Amino acid sequence: MGIQYYSEKAEKHSASDSYYMEQALIEAKQALARNEVPIGAVIVCEGRIIARGHNLTETLNDVTAHAEIQAITAASEFLGGKYLINCSLYVTVEPCVMCAGALGWAQITRIVYGAADAKRGFTRFAPNALHPKTTVSSAVLEKECSALLKDFFKVKRK
Repeated sequence: MGIQYYSEKAEKHSASDSYYMEQALIEAKQALARNEVPIGAVIVCEGRIIARGHNLTETLNDVTAHAEIQAITAASEFLGGKYLINCSLYVTVEPCVMCAGALGWAQITRIVYGAADAKRGFTRFAPNALHPKTTVSSAVLEKECSALLKDFFKVKRK
């Protein structure tokens, strides 16, 4: 069956998508303040943010402490269960294969991301990792999400 993939480049995204991605960018900036790769995520259920997360891989010395994993854990605790049906993840960068797998197991309904990740993104390496009913939208506030990452790595590589 495969994922239902909707590119927002071709269509205008909604005001609520922009709002929730701005919230994910706030999380990404919190990661940046901790000298973490600036990626942020929020999970929305029934129009309400139920979980937030940002990268903590350096802080926790844990390669699995990605923004999406932090948000999945918080959302599962909030909901009292492991499935994120009727929830949407907003994340500043395309999820990696590990995070896509976790999102697949969580059966999240929708994923919305800002910047694509040509080097490690799931759409290149594991396009079928998500639950078959999950829909994906991309390029929401893409310029802002991409600029945050590019600026971070520009400073790191000096």
